Amino acid sequence: MLDFFISPAHAQEAAAGGGIAQIVMLVGFVLIFYFLLWRPQAKRAKQHKQLVSNLDKGDEIVIGGGLVGRITKVSDEFLTIEISEGTEVNVQKNAVAAVLPKGTIKSI
Repeated sequence: MLDFFISPAHAQEAAAGGGIAQIVMLVGFVLIFYFLLWRPQAKRAKQHKQLVSNLDKGDEIVIGGGLVGRITKVSDEFLTIEISEGTEVNVQKNAVAAVLPKGTIKSI
């Protein structure tokens, strides 16, 4: 339709060298995706898995919802945390966001 803007010779030259350029761009996008998205996410997942596996009775933690408490019981999939004196809550281990330094609950 708009072929009169591009001469046929120029169009054929561009098509001949375009295959390698497309492959290079595709490889570039894959590398960018790997280094900026996948690798950092895998590293964070590994750190969280290690954090969850090292939980022990008496640790002070904060869970994803913002609750702060001390672990009173540890099972395979769940933790029982004491969020105030006499109030215990069962949560999944994966809900733990961070382990706090000892004595943090008393200072809050």
